[in-house]
Amino acid sequence: QVQLVESGGGLVQPGGSLRLSCAASRGILSINSMGWYRQAPGKQRELVATITSIHSPNYADSVKGRFTMSRDNAKNLVYLQMNSLKPEDTAVYFCKATVGFLEYWGQGTQVTVSS
Repeated sequence: QVQLVESGGGLVQPGGSLRLSCAASRGILSINSMGWYRQAPGKQRELVATITSIHSPNYADSVKGRFTMSRDNAKNLVYLQMNSLKPEDTAVYFCKATVGFLEYWGQGTQVTVSS
């Protein structure tokens, strides 16, 4: 069982930055992979970035060069640094943990990019 809590969302102007955090209830080294996903109104949930304990992060093409996913194993936290934000980045952002065949999701945090 893994509980995930996201934080750091908010309203930001185009070109601005936000850092999202995902706090896990257990050691993230024991989690196979963690990921950030997002869901815009009327759209399907989509992958933003994933990271494992041994591999570098992978990113969706739409966020490459602008978003950076990282992890702090000691604090059981994963982050998503989002720079050069665009209105199309507006969505609810979710954190996911995969342990074996099981998936756990956080409740999401809203990111709104608007002037």
